[in-house]
Amino acid sequence: MSSHSSNVDPKAAELWDKSHYQHDVISTRTFGYFMYLLSDGMLFATLFAAYGVLSYQHSYFGGPTPADFVKPWYTFAQTMALFVSVLAYGFGMNALKHKNKSGLINGLLAAFVFGVLFLALDIHDMTHLASLGITVATSGGISAFIILTQVHAAHIFFGLIWILVMMAQVLTKGFTTEVVGRLLTLRMFWHLQAIIWVFVFVFVYLWGYMS
Repeated sequence: MSSHSSNVDPKAAELWDKSHYQHDVISTRTFGYFMYLLSDGMLFATLFAAYGVLSYQHSYFGGPTPADFVKPWYTFAQTMALFVSVLAYGFGMNALKHKNKSGLINGLLAAFVFGVLFLALDIHDMTHLASLGITVATSGGISAFIILTQVHAAHIFFGLIWILVMMAQVLTKGFTTEVVGRLLTLRMFWHLQAIIWVFVFVFVYLWGYMS
C-alpha cells in the first residue's frame, strides 16, 4: 500500500492489504502505538505505587487526608461523564465502519463534550481544594494524590485536542488510510484513560474516602 493519502473504504479489503512483511499498514501503526501505551501504563503504575506508599496516615503529618474532602458522588459523576464519552466514541467508530461521516462526527463531538465535562468537574474539584489550602505542598500523601489525578487530567486534555484535530481531518480529508489509522490509535488512547480512571476512582478516591 502506498504511503500517500487516498480515499479508502473502511470496510474494503485494501484497508488491510498485506505489506511490510505480511503486516498491513494500519495494524503496524496501531501496534507501534500500543507499545507506547504500555510505557504510558508504566508511568501510571509508578504513580499508583507512589500513592500507595504515601497513602498511610503518617504521610499526611496530621494534616487533611482524602477522607476529609473526597465526595464519592462527585467523583462518580466524573466517572459517568468519562464513560459516556468513551461510549460515544465507540458509536462514532461504528459509524466509520458503515462509511457514515456524519455519524462519526457526531460521535466524536459527543465524546468531546462529555470529555470536557469530565475535565471541568476535575478543574472545579482542584480549585476547591486549593481554596481550602490543600496543595502539593501540604504533605507527601496529598502531593501523591494531586499529581496522580492531574497527570490523568493532562492526558484527558491532550486527548480532547486530539479529538478536535481528528474531527477536522475527517471533514477535510475523509476516510484516508492515515485518518482511519489515527482514529484507531485515538480510540486506544481514550479507552486507556477510562481504564486508568477506574483504578483512580477505586484505589484513590474510594479507598481514600473510606480510610
